Formats: sequence, structure tokens, C-alpha cells
Amino acid sequence: MGDTTKTLASSRTRSIAQVALCIAIMAVCAWVTVPLGPVPFTLQTFAVAFAILALRPGEAVAATAGYLVLGAVGLPVFSGMRGGIGMLAGPTGGFLWGFLAGAVVAVGVLWALRGFSARGRREEAAASAVAALAFMVVTYAIGWAQLMAVSGMGPAEAFMTAVAPFVVVDVAKMAMAVVVATAVRRALGK
Repeated sequence: MGDTTKTLASSRTRSIAQVALCIAIMAVCAWVTVPLGPVPFTLQTFAVAFAILALRPGEAVAATAGYLVLGAVGLPVFSGMRGGIGMLAGPTGGFLWGFLAGAVVAVGVLWALRGFSARGRREEAAASAVAALAFMVVTYAIGWAQLMAVSGMGPAEAFMTAVAPFVVVDVAKMAMAVVVATAVRRALGK
């Protein structure tokens, strides 16, 4: 019984450490900011996609939610080293909310494709890519909707401001997240 308790405690500790590390990666990646109008270019999407693909489903959602909570209470973990509830309620806050909703959807996609991804490396990479793209689409949809609601922009203007300029770069970030997360999972024996 003692070995089982130690194993569970060790597993739980490892899980907490991995979630915390992914939250730290999200924060650091948010600090890499290139202003592009009202929505800056950051590496946040890469970091969240990485967490989704590298962690277990509950851990991925916990890391994303933890990141948002830390930012909401004012820690400077969002783009431009900013934090506070105003960031979540502002014009670009929908993209932050989209991270959480996108993580939930992507985890669901991975779960739905689990039999397919168990076949081999190519299938695993394909399932990860589909999940990463689902994450990106959900994030864009929620971010786009909140930008329209808060800023008063019309659908076309909001799309051209906050989605269109980022698609190609974000697809590249999703591909890189698949590659890096796959390497990390293999290195950890997952």
C-alpha cells in the first residue's frame, strides 16, 4: 500500500509541475509581442497548443484555466506583460477566453480521435494537427465575436483586423506545436 501511495503522490506532483511549467511557458510566450493593430502577434497560441498536445486532457485544461486566472488577478502574464480582469473584458479578451474554450474542444477532438492516433506516428501527428486547428478556429471565433461586441466593428472589419493577418503565422505555430509536443511526449514516455 505504501508503494501505491508514493506512486500516486509522485504522479500527482509530476502533473502539478507539468501544469505549472506550461503556465510559465504561456506567460513567457505572451511577452514575445509584435504590435499589429489592436491584436498583437504573440507566441501565446503556440504555448497553449503545446500544452494541449503535450499534457493529459485535464492537465491541458487546468494549465489554460490557471493561466487565465493568474492574468485575471493582475499578474502580468498576458501580452505586453499586462494582467487584470480588464484584459479579459477588453476588445482582445475574447482571444484569451477562446484559449480555454479552444482547449476544451481540442481535448475533445483528441479524445474522439484516440483510436485513430494509436495506430502510428503519422496518425498521431494527424490527430494532433486536427486538434490544434480546432483550437485555433475556436479561439478565432470567440476572439472575433468579442472584438465586434466590445469595439463596435462590423464582422468584415473585425475579421480583417484580428483574424486574417494571423492565419498563416498561426498555422505555422500550430505545426510547430505538434512537432514540439510530439517530441516532448516521446521524451517523457507518454
